[in-house]
Amino acid sequence: MVALADVFDALTSKRTYKDAWPRDRVLSLFREERGQHFDPKLTDIFLDRFEEMYAIKHKYADEEQA
Repeated sequence: MVALADVFDALTSKRTYKDAWPRDRVLSLFREERGQHFDPKLTDIFLDRFEEMYAIKHKYADEEQA
């Protein structure tokens, strides 16, 4: 769970050294890494709630991140 949350935050956040990834690219990475880097059952749950988490993240994002 922590790996999913950490990667989600890292990829969807703008940093001084990189832009945030587009939503479709983030989804693709999680689908590709399901069963490899991420537990398949947890990844399925994560992907089922992806849009909800993405919306929450952007609702509470810093102005620089939005």
